[in-house]
Amino acid sequence: MPAPAPLDPLALTQALIRCPSVTPADAGALGVLEGALKPLGFECHRLPFALGNSPRVENLYARLGKSGRNFCFAGHTDVVPHGDKAHWRVDPYEAAVIDGELIGRGAADMKGAIACFTAAAARFLARRKNGFDGSISLLITGDEEGPSINGTKPVLGWLKERGERLDACIVGEPTNPERLGQMIKIGRRGSMTGWLTIKGVQGHSAYPHLADNPVHRLIGILERFIAEPMDKGSAHFQPSTFQIVSVDVGNPATNVIPAEARAVFNIRFNDLHSSASIERWLRAVCTGSGASYDLRIHVSGDSFLTPPGPLSDLIARAVERETGLKPELSTTGGTSDARFIKDFCPVAEFGMAGSTMHKVDERVPVQDLETLTRIYEGVLEGYFAAA
Repeated sequence: MPAPAPLDPLALTQALIRCPSVTPADAGALGVLEGALKPLGFECHRLPFALGNSPRVENLYARLGKSGRNFCFAGHTDVVPHGDKAHWRVDPYEAAVIDGELIGRGAADMKGAIACFTAAAARFLARRKNGFDGSISLLITGDEEGPSINGTKPVLGWLKERGERLDACIVGEPTNPERLGQMIKIGRRGSMTGWLTIKGVQGHSAYPHLADNPVHRLIGILERFIAEPMDKGSAHFQPSTFQIVSVDVGNPATNVIPAEARAVFNIRFNDLHSSASIERWLRAVCTGSGASYDLRIHVSGDSFLTPPGPLSDLIARAVERETGLKPELSTTGGTSDARFIKDFCPVAEFGMAGSTMHKVDERVPVQDLETLTRIYEGVLEGYFAAA
């Protein structure tokens, strides 16, 4: 093993933020990360994908070690747009430190965690001058904030083709609501979006018997969807939710019954359902209404859970040791790339506090970068001590 140089998680986070890697652009972010990993002995693979007609996305898989259990840190260097720079206190890509906080797009979500991964690995290796029995890897995508088709999922396919395995994984999403140490994600709800079009017969509103009003039919169907809660929740999940996010007719006239009416809805569902069972229910309601309809469904991912056990216990011990907090095990929030990794190995999520992610003046306390680095280092120490 090479003698690793110390890494400053703050300096590395700043270098990553200064790359304006708004999805799907890389803007040099993966190059910065490679520059930190290669001197530590990591073998780095740049993995570009451009499936279908989608924009090309750069990804990185870096691994140190060729045998033993493979502990993976996963994350993304792509960020959401910064919005109007005039609303920021500083340029969102300046990575300025003001009053003990690092401000910049991606500081919380999740360039800070990636820098902490890397610094933790460097410290772990410095303590293991005679090597260790195992492997450490980083799976970093540039397509998490985008459509997520050219990132983690095809990289995992590449790993499978090579015969490589992951034995455990932490995704560095900003899991903590307000303060570092509050929450570990051990699963996520599924997410489904539906586009429903009801077809009717256009006519004069004064002669409704000569028309078939699709708006009335749509309202009736939507009322069926939301009349009763989908469930009351399960052991590790909140109740599923059905949210109507758009109803649209596009009718400029007040005396014309339209020919079509449309709605869009989003469902966040727990492990009492599958996307297939929900789609069957949706279509049964639509068919039972007697309406002529078209329903298009997109599933971002089904619900998943890594039950409380060795991985969450390992992370929780490291968190409590460094913060004094006993983290809650949660499945709240949206979805993440953990939905792909869960098919390969046990996976949990832990990163920065997320109260400012995607916002103007996204920021993290500088001290949290040091604390998170120590937490990840503790996870590595505990994982390989048990190997």
